[in-house]
Amino acid sequence: MAEINKNLVVKIIKLKKNAILPAYQTEHSAGMDLHACLDEPLTINPFERLAVPTGVAIELPIGYESQIRARSGLSFKYGITTVNGIGTIDSDYRGEYSVLLINLGSEPFLIEPGMRIAQLVIASHEHVDWDEAKSLSDTKRGSGGYGSTGLNA
Repeated sequence: MAEINKNLVVKIIKLKKNAILPAYQTEHSAGMDLHACLDEPLTINPFERLAVPTGVAIELPIGYESQIRARSGLSFKYGITTVNGIGTIDSDYRGEYSVLLINLGSEPFLIEPGMRIAQLVIASHEHVDWDEAKSLSDTKRGSGGYGSTGLNA
């Protein structure tokens, strides 16, 4: 059996009574589900963008970020995804987490209070110091990009 690392302890507060804390849905989930903190249902029309409140604020340790990601089921079945791909929230932000959603589907979509609308992944990151150089080391790939390695194995 794989050894499980000790969990990172992070402060979180409910800003609204009906807020639901983010939670993992399975034992090995990387992301926790974020819930819509609404007093009444909200409709997102095709190609409309909304900032949907979650009712929570988080205090991340320095060196960590929150990544807000789309839920695959909502994206595939209904076209509901995050406006900015993966949204980054920095460790010094103390406001309410909101999820920037867009409806890329062809039908209006109803967001219910408490609905799971996105995933939250907590990740560590590094700060870098740039070493401005005259050249970079050579690699087999070089500057090839944008499909330069082909499609087949």
